Amino acid sequence: MRLVADRGRCEGHGMCEALAPALFRVGADGVVAPLVESVSPADAEVVALAVDSCPVKALRWAEDRM
Repeated sequence: MRLVADRGRCEGHGMCEALAPALFRVGADGVVAPLVESVSPADAEVVALAVDSCPVKALRWAEDRM
C-alpha cells in the first residue's frame, strides 16, 4: 500500500511522527517526510491511525490502495 504526503498542506503538527516514528519524520523545515515509499501490511493499522489523526489532512492513501 502506498501513502501520499501533501507537503504543501502539512503544518508540522507531528501527529504522524508521534504515532509512527519509524515511518514519518517532520524535518527541520517543519514538513512531514514519510520514511518509506510503501506501507507494509504490518504497519497499515498505525499508518491508518496517522492518516486519520492528521489535523490538516496532509496524509492520504494512494488511489491504488487495495
